[in-house]
Amino acid sequence: MPFRFWRRIRLPPGVTLNLSKSTASLSLGERGAKYAISPRGNRVTAGITGTALF
Repeated sequence: MPFRFWRRIRLPPGVTLNLSKSTASLSLGERGAKYAISPRGNRVTAGITGTALF
């Protein structure tokens, strides 16, 4: 079984730094709508909180 490293560091409200063995990313936004910035590309996710619809 391979070893995985992954860590989430919460910065000011609405900002999260995500670290893994291969890359790092920055997420901006609250529950329901986020904008993620990473070397692999940017991503926008939006959903209705509590419904599992994204």
